[in-house]
Amino acid sequence: MLNRRVVRVRNPLIRECMAEFLGTFVLLLFGCSAAAQVKTSRETKGQFLSVNMAFSVGVMSAMYLTKGITGAHLNPAVSLSFCVLGQVPWGRLLPYFLSQLLGAYVASGLVYLVYYDAIMEFSGGVLTVYGPNETASIFATYPTEYITLGGSFLDQVVGTGMLMLCILSLGEKRNTPAPPELIPAIVAAIVLGISMSMSANCGGAINPARDLGPRLFTLTAGWGTEVFTCYNYWFWVPLVAPLIGGVIGTFMYLIFIQWQLPDPDPPERLTPLSTISDKVLQPSTMWDNGEDLKAAHL
Repeated sequence: MLNRRVVRVRNPLIRECMAEFLGTFVLLLFGCSAAAQVKTSRETKGQFLSVNMAFSVGVMSAMYLTKGITGAHLNPAVSLSFCVLGQVPWGRLLPYFLSQLLGAYVASGLVYLVYYDAIMEFSGGVLTVYGPNETASIFATYPTEYITLGGSFLDQVVGTGMLMLCILSLGEKRNTPAPPELIPAIVAAIVLGISMSMSANCGGAINPARDLGPRLFTLTAGWGTEVFTCYNYWFWVPLVAPLIGGVIGTFMYLIFIQWQLPDPDPPERLTPLSTISDKVLQPSTMWDNGEDLKAAHL
């Protein structure tokens, strides 16, 4: 039996990056596996809704898995928004993003191995981005042919803005807070609602790591540079637009909701010693209320 003291990582940042890596890995493994099953079976073993539900189950599972360590961002747009709110140090943003990106990349590789035979049979052994037998969309998102660049950018801004607008209220005790143990399931339902209503135009990435990680994998696994050059170099839209949308959604929540709520009751006066002790003993999650800081702050 492994000794916990031997395998426990002492560095808080490394622990948090491990959690973000594993959480994003689980999210993408569920979602891209469903996409592979639906695509390669020509929708005889699932449909568009199957993919939406699988990503939502992936979000819920990943949040339950990692929420106690980082709060389960799983998305650079979420990490950026919490940095803007002051709930995550800015120095965590890049390590979190790289961990999320790596988790998405590795998950894509595993999906490719699991569905390798199906992908090759479906595509005839030719890995392409265009055409009826394309398989690149199993992994990354791509726009429909009718949508303009501006339209797809707006699509991603709105989708990610709605994500942040809806999840930020879940821990606000002055409003209608969700039970902490149900927050992952509620976030999954929010993601499902967004994907069911706002993913027809360009796949509903609303997550730079969810799109860039698999896109980098397809670049290295045989699809080639076309995964970046197709649709007039569209790849930057799901990379940039969600970051902007997340910040916009965050400020919408602050301006329309948080700053309009009644002022909280003044906290009881505590001695410096008791304040520090209480902080150390509190669980490390940013979802318990809208003002808690995660373990990295301690």
